Amino acid sequence: MSEQVIYNFMGRRRLAAIGSIVLLVVAIASLATKGLVLGLDFTGGTQIEVGYQQAAELEQVRSALEQGGFKNPVVVHFGTESDVLIRLQGQPEAGLSDQVMAVLKVANPGVELRRIEFVGPQIGEELRDDGGLGMLAALAVVMLYVAIRFQYKFSIAAVCALVHDVILTLGFFSLFNIEFDLTVLAAVLAVIGYSLNDTIVVSDRIRENFRLLRVADASEVINESLTQTLGRTIITSLTTLLVLLALFVVGGELIHNFSIALIVGVFVGTYSSIYVAANILLTMNIDREDLMPTEKEGVEFDGLP
Repeated sequence: MSEQVIYNFMGRRRLAAIGSIVLLVVAIASLATKGLVLGLDFTGGTQIEVGYQQAAELEQVRSALEQGGFKNPVVVHFGTESDVLIRLQGQPEAGLSDQVMAVLKVANPGVELRRIEFVGPQIGEELRDDGGLGMLAALAVVMLYVAIRFQYKFSIAAVCALVHDVILTLGFFSLFNIEFDLTVLAAVLAVIGYSLNDTIVVSDRIRENFRLLRVADASEVINESLTQTLGRTIITSLTTLLVLLALFVVGGELIHNFSIALIVGVFVGTYSSIYVAANILLTMNIDREDLMPTEKEGVEFDGLP
């Protein structure tokens, strides 16, 4: 029976650290200078659902609205190809729905108004603040859980990996000017859960191998642990990506940004479980003594006081 090949992941940890730092600097710079293209959920505006008798051409609807004086309208299919959802940013105006319908009926007299909703800027600001607080609360709970389940060094490594994933995902949306709305925020929170699950699996194997393997070098223990979990990590990532790609291709424009955020998150989450969390553990000089249970004072090995 042939021995398992142990991959030297930590041999390239400095190169990986440089790559992560460069990506983080680019993401933070983009977020600081360009910011996020906030969607209607955060900025406030109007949502109008209209229905056509036949399949609607989104480009024609968008062009008609722009020619009618509406700036940067977001036009997507909603449910079926004959149902269209129109999003207009800015303070809602009196008679706005009548203006929109007048423009649309010039191109297609059979269009019908289904519903109209207004999102005020104050509500949008509250959603943005609550979403940010929810993300910070999730990171704090994760740090506490990992510290109790494993050890504080694992807790710091796990949270650093999660922060790394969140910043890179947000930076991707900022860099490529992709709209950020509540569905994307939900995807970012899902990325935290996905990355945490992968990091905990790796951390559990590292803790187990530190106690079982008679190896003094921490990097060798981590390399063997990462190699043992590599198959599970690849299979999980690939199956998740297949589902997300299907959502991106056939799920409709309404969840395109949601699926993009998760696709980016799966890539950076898989990478961070290997090269961010484990790298930070080595930087903090993790060793077997950190993971061994402490002996109670006054108790002999034979159980007698």
